[in-house]
Amino acid sequence: MTDPLTEVIQILRPWAVFSKGITGAGRWAVRYADFGLPGFCAMIEGSCRLAVSGEQPVILEEGDFVLLPETPSFMMSSLEPAQPLHIDPKTAVAPDREIRHGRQDGPPDVRQFGGWFSFDAPDAGLFVSLLPRMIHIRGVPRLAQLVRLLGEEAARKDIGRDLILQRLVEILLIEALRAAPTEEAQPGLLRGLADPRIAVALRGMHGDIERAWTVPDLAQEAGMSRSAFFDRFNRMVGVRPMEYLLSWRMTVAKNLLRSEKVALDEVARRIGYSSASTFSTAFRRHVGLPPGSFIKRGGMQGEAVNA
Repeated sequence: MTDPLTEVIQILRPWAVFSKGITGAGRWAVRYADFGLPGFCAMIEGSCRLAVSGEQPVILEEGDFVLLPETPSFMMSSLEPAQPLHIDPKTAVAPDREIRHGRQDGPPDVRQFGGWFSFDAPDAGLFVSLLPRMIHIRGVPRLAQLVRLLGEEAARKDIGRDLILQRLVEILLIEALRAAPTEEAQPGLLRGLADPRIAVALRGMHGDIERAWTVPDLAQEAGMSRSAFFDRFNRMVGVRPMEYLLSWRMTVAKNLLRSEKVALDEVARRIGYSSASTFSTAFRRHVGLPPGSFIKRGGMQGEAVNA
């Protein structure tokens, strides 16, 4: 059975892991400027306070895991208030040893492992926008174990390191996203996949991308009326069904254009277009330039693509 979440993560191609041990003692606080890249943290020992911009502050305890898909500005501190140290992660030099906050001597009160990574896909922002701003998970020890493995591998210089890191990040992301609570989550991909009827439609779009899907077709797959399905999909996922389908088709197309020597008419066929010309028109409207120019620019590696 097609798994939309796994497909999305594979096509995003996470890479470039940075991860370090972080400890704190006494009173301490750090305020980070917005970063824009996915960040994560696993609490190994103790507790601290996390206040992410736009979210309710939470107390992180031993065994907790946090994923910030876009890492907005946030403050992390001891439970007792302290004057925060301001850090801009975009300009700060990455430390080559464990990070220590607060009192520098003696045993730490808090121990955690955190870091960040990036996505290789040029339009990662489209799907990151369909994820919660902050994912806070409790009671999943496997996530902390994966973060430890990431840290150990990131510190090594052995052959195959980059491939192992890429696979570990993919596993970490899937574990975190499938363990994320969805009952009160904002509209997005996770909330859509948690809804049994909407999930059927999402799996249909991903599993048979060549099919000329219509809203009535998707509603029938979900066992709903057209209007009820349209409203529910929009409410759960945050975008209209055909808008989601178009975005996914164009994401697959860009991936094919970047990574494979596939003729334009074959790309068109694989994502459900009847001809190369109709695909090119849709691609240019969605991306802002024709497929040929997209290829010449190297798939717009590292650049933002208009959605």
